[in-house]
Amino acid sequence: NFSRVTEFILLGLSDTRELQVLFFTFFFLAYAMVLLGNLLIIVTVRTDPRLSSPMYFLLCNLSFIDICCTSVTSPRMLVDLISQRKAIAFEDCIAQLFFLHFVGASEMFLLTVMAYDRYTAICKPLHYTAIMSRQVCCLLVSACWAGGFLHSIVQMLLTVQLPFCGPNTIDNYFCDVPPVIRLACTDIYVTEWLMVSNSGLISLVCFLVLVTSYTFILVTVRVHFTEGHWKALSTCASHVMVVTLFFVPCIFIYLRPFSTLPSDKHICVISTVFSPVMNPLIYTLRNNEVKASMWKL
Repeated sequence: NFSRVTEFILLGLSDTRELQVLFFTFFFLAYAMVLLGNLLIIVTVRTDPRLSSPMYFLLCNLSFIDICCTSVTSPRMLVDLISQRKAIAFEDCIAQLFFLHFVGASEMFLLTVMAYDRYTAICKPLHYTAIMSRQVCCLLVSACWAGGFLHSIVQMLLTVQLPFCGPNTIDNYFCDVPPVIRLACTDIYVTEWLMVSNSGLISLVCFLVLVTSYTFILVTVRVHFTEGHWKALSTCASHVMVVTLFFVPCIFIYLRPFSTLPSDKHICVISTVFSPVMNPLIYTLRNNEVKASMWKL
């Protein structure tokens, strides 16, 4: 009710026409890889009864979240790259912000659950089937989505209560909390620290939990030099790669004051584009069971 801005102008990654064509080609191919790769993983896991373990159930959910996450930003970015005027309505901007944080936080929590699954499988193998039952997995995934929704609704409510009276130019290719609240016509000191404590601390805590779980796994593998444990360590190494690509940019973006530093739109590309592209490549090319099932499919 206090907002006089009806739309925002997205500056995108570049204002050079040649670079825009190059970016469009690259991001279109990346988006197609994300959709096809993750859909193939979902179909493979759902149709092969041999891939019914908790790890593949969580992997299937991660693929679905990756599709949702990249679909929040990529289609709009591709349209803007070939458009002359890159405007987005205020309501659409808030909706994009909400869904981005909804699926983004859900993915953070799910990656943490996947690390716990690997920790249980390697460090407590005799109790694994009892601890990670199908019911427990469903509850954990539901908790991830619920946590993502709670996080996102807080971010959205903190944003919409701000007055926006101009300017309306966002130095990014999508609507996110830092560039949007910089445009508010009021002091945002309290708001930005509330958001830092929300987004930044969630990213940092999840990352520390992941590092701790992989540390326990590494210690266990050093004690038991078996082929199965080394295979599990190889799997965890690929997980660490995904975690690093996803969490480090998020921590850098959200665990600091928003109004004092310049735009970080090029860093956002890592978490919104590269991380979803890497997930299907890592989880399929490094997993013989999934590759065999895909060839059979």
